[in-house]
Amino acid sequence: MSKKITKIAVMTSGGDAPGMNAAVRSVVRACAYHELECVGIHRGYDGMIEGDFIPLDARSVRGIINKGGTFLKSARCQRFRTTDGRQIAHNQMVKAGVDALVVIGGDGTFTGALHFNAEFDFPVIGIPGTIDNDISGTDRTLGYDTALNTAVDAIDKIRDTAHSHDRLFFVEVMGRDVGHIALNAGVGAGAEEILIPEEDMGIERLVESLQRSKISGKSSSIVVVAEGDKIGKSVFELKDYVDENLEGYDVRVSVLGHMQRGGSPTCYDRVLASRMGVKAVESLIEGKSNFMVGTIHDKMTLTPLEQAIKGESKINKELIRVSEIMTT
Repeated sequence: MSKKITKIAVMTSGGDAPGMNAAVRSVVRACAYHELECVGIHRGYDGMIEGDFIPLDARSVRGIINKGGTFLKSARCQRFRTTDGRQIAHNQMVKAGVDALVVIGGDGTFTGALHFNAEFDFPVIGIPGTIDNDISGTDRTLGYDTALNTAVDAIDKIRDTAHSHDRLFFVEVMGRDVGHIALNAGVGAGAEEILIPEEDMGIERLVESLQRSKISGKSSSIVVVAEGDKIGKSVFELKDYVDENLEGYDVRVSVLGHMQRGGSPTCYDRVLASRMGVKAVESLIEGKSNFMVGTIHDKMTLTPLEQAIKGESKINKELIRVSEIMTT
């Protein structure tokens, strides 16, 4: 019989994402609703090792649902990768009287939680918080919708300049291993071409496409590039190649970078965070562990952490086809 849960800790780890604060708020208020204690861990696994815990109640998390980033702070921790580091972290959790842990982050965060559970049989539940939407077992990760809307808004503004000066802009968005942001933002912003890691377009085909656009009368173009695209080593190499091989375009590069991680979360991310936080707490109360909370077809689900880490987040093939039609 599993030990009764009376005190839950919550932490954010890895890269920050809009909606993390809303998720922490939800965990804290779900604990209060079920008459459980809750503590926040500052700076992820680093703070767990150092015992940097703060008590949290329903009032202590007011006014944060609309805030970007994470008020608990986030950090990557090399010490937690070691057995000794995890032992120290476990000692700190026991000393603080913590019975279970909710971790908010991506695959690195979940990997740490898996090791922690395996070594100490410590109940853990994960909430996927990453703008890349690259976690298997959920249709949307926290922060993805906000990052997507930030990217579309920025591309809309860049298009104004591109049109005013008859320029070709390469706009790089985040997406080291997956092209969800690039594909959806590209379609949503009406980009002439979209380059993603999953589809190797090839540099020659890109140039041919831009040539056709020029012949058809387009004086300005937007090409959205995921940072993990396979065509070139960087978006700047793409620019140099087009400069050398395509006449008639004044080429510029805009890298959106970390602005996609910041800002007030969208309503979608706030609601998703609220649902996930409640599901995480209630799953721990029910004795479940080693799962990630997610949504599939808008229904709350639980996916084994190991499957969430090792599974692939698949790109929408139908949307790729739509993008090809839209760029005709």
